[in-house]
Amino acid sequence: MDIAKCLTLIDVLCAREFPAAHGRSEHGESGPGFHIAALRTSDGFWDDDGTEWEETAAQYEADRDGLAERLTERWGPAHRFSLRGALVRAMEGDEVGEPWAGLSAHVPDLHLWEAADSGRWVALGVSQGGRELPLQLLGVVTDTDPP
Repeated sequence: MDIAKCLTLIDVLCAREFPAAHGRSEHGESGPGFHIAALRTSDGFWDDDGTEWEETAAQYEADRDGLAERLTERWGPAHRFSLRGALVRAMEGDEVGEPWAGLSAHVPDLHLWEAADSGRWVALGVSQGGRELPLQLLGVVTDTDPP
């Protein structure tokens, strides 16, 4: 993982306007009030006995933590934010704003900062859609307060 490229992409997303409608972008997906970028994506684990998934998950968490150190230098310590409550509320039919509702289905927790220079929230998380699916290190930029 190239930390400098990831930081540059996060800066680009912090400066970029949000689209009026949800859709795909060159870095992932965007919608009213948010951008989600795949900073790194693994291969799938269809033929894995679980060993490769565990090793890859540990590496993606280490990559997230390394990138988080750089963001902490900018904005101070991250808030560790569980999306479990947002998932439960969304499943019960409560209104949970995006990007939080969508992320809660596959990202268990986030490192979260309020980016004082842009007035937006910046988050890092590891997407874990399933044991056979690719892992992703996600960068999230939003103006929607966390749930």
